[in-house]
Amino acid sequence: MHESVRCGRAVIAAPHGLAVEAGRQVFSAGGNAIEAALAAAATIAVVYPHMNHLGGDGFWLIREPSGRVHYIEACGFAGAKALPSLYRDIGYDAIPFRGPLAALTVPGAVGGWQLALEAAAACGGRLPLRDLLESAIAHARAGVAVSRSQAELTALRRPELEDAPGFADMFLPGGKVPEMGQVIANPRLADTLEHLARAGLDDFYRGDVAREISGDLEKIGSPVTRADLERYRAVTRAPLSVKSAHGTLYNAPPPTQGLASLLILALFERLNVPRAEDFPYVHGLVEATKRAFLVRDKVVCDFEHLRHDLSELLSPKALDQDAARIDTRRALPWPQPASPGDTIWLGATDASGLSVSYIQSIFFEFGSGCLLPATGILMQNRGASFSLDPKAVNPLVPGRRPFHTLNPAMAELKDGRVMAYGTMGGEGQPQTQAAVFTRHVFYGQPLGEAIAAPRWLLGRTWGSQQTNLRLENRFDDGLVAALAKAGHDVEVLPEAFSDTMGHAGAVVLHPKGGVEGAHDPRADGGAAGI
Repeated sequence: MHESVRCGRAVIAAPHGLAVEAGRQVFSAGGNAIEAALAAAATIAVVYPHMNHLGGDGFWLIREPSGRVHYIEACGFAGAKALPSLYRDIGYDAIPFRGPLAALTVPGAVGGWQLALEAAAACGGRLPLRDLLESAIAHARAGVAVSRSQAELTALRRPELEDAPGFADMFLPGGKVPEMGQVIANPRLADTLEHLARAGLDDFYRGDVAREISGDLEKIGSPVTRADLERYRAVTRAPLSVKSAHGTLYNAPPPTQGLASLLILALFERLNVPRAEDFPYVHGLVEATKRAFLVRDKVVCDFEHLRHDLSELLSPKALDQDAARIDTRRALPWPQPASPGDTIWLGATDASGLSVSYIQSIFFEFGSGCLLPATGILMQNRGASFSLDPKAVNPLVPGRRPFHTLNPAMAELKDGRVMAYGTMGGEGQPQTQAAVFTRHVFYGQPLGEAIAAPRWLLGRTWGSQQTNLRLENRFDDGLVAALAKAGHDVEVLPEAFSDTMGHAGAVVLHPKGGVEGAHDPRADGGAAGI
């Protein structure tokens, strides 16, 4: 049994126990759900550095007690020097995934923290920034035990990361891959966080921290400049939404793939699958995923450069037409181009009616691999998703935002529940969201069981080049055979709980009182509250 945590006043779920504890402490000190999520976000940037960092991006969905849902886009744009000619002249026909030339976008996450802090205050939050960053500062200063996933991924990715500036000094102590449980500190990051606690988060872009970041970026040859940092602002936008028989579903607009996540659920609902876990269920969700990805890959780019009406794509007429194209017995030939990714999701909710769904990422594991020595910040490589082809959907242009796999999810259900949920895992994010949401909401599985249940992945994640349909080994042999017979290129993984399937979590606010949270047994976290 994989039970959820039920509490009376507030709950937080995250993929690392220390981040969960940071959020729980904020709740105990009287903080609200946004403040708890912010504390957890800062902490997990320290304790899960292979997944996310201050050099990455973040996306927030926040539901206020009034019922208003708003969205914070905190993703950075390409630097002023990030011109296609920079890469072409060196001989690249694509943007490299690692190293200084992969660190080509402004880190957006801290700008999102600033807007989240303002949103927290508007909802009654009163805790000082120092209190919210206290756990992160302490762990960066004292050091953190290396998690299983960090140790494994360091070993796996060492050949492509060890030459990135600053990587070996921080993540290969003594020139060796650290063992699980080995303690690694980042005192420079602790100093940076302490300075931000005193000077304010804006200092990251327009103060002393910005000066140090830009100085180090210039030294290593990154295309991001001091002027790029000064120009950056996180923004608020209206979330995407779609109506369902179960309620209203929300997700993040472009440049994220939130559109795909909503399309999968809306298309699958139209298939009228009667129950979970059999062939019609898995096949239906996989085929809905394919239809959603075909739309996504034609449409999703920087919000400011959209060429399509997203509300039209989510209209009942368009959804009915696309669902009718799904063959409920045969698999659509695949693959299509896919994208890998590395991320954390965390969520929090409290009895006031405030709910948060938050995603924070550096793209690949360890991002660009470039650790800036003056600040201890690890830079993302999200800009590697740009194309050097000027006719592409997402061409490299200075000032333009790259495509993001990240997408936090939320739903207001007709029975009065509010569910915030999400996962990491690149191409797997919309698929895992769909599996968790349908199992729990459509078919009534308990929250913890819905998250722990066996999952599948169509396409790439974690830097893998595989594009087939991979399943954990807990699925029934008959179902696996039926999927293969229908034309799916099936591979059964040796693991019962595979990291390939991402790390999912959810928090639920119940209408008659009480909150609930659960996180993935595939991760190192959990849920806790008061």
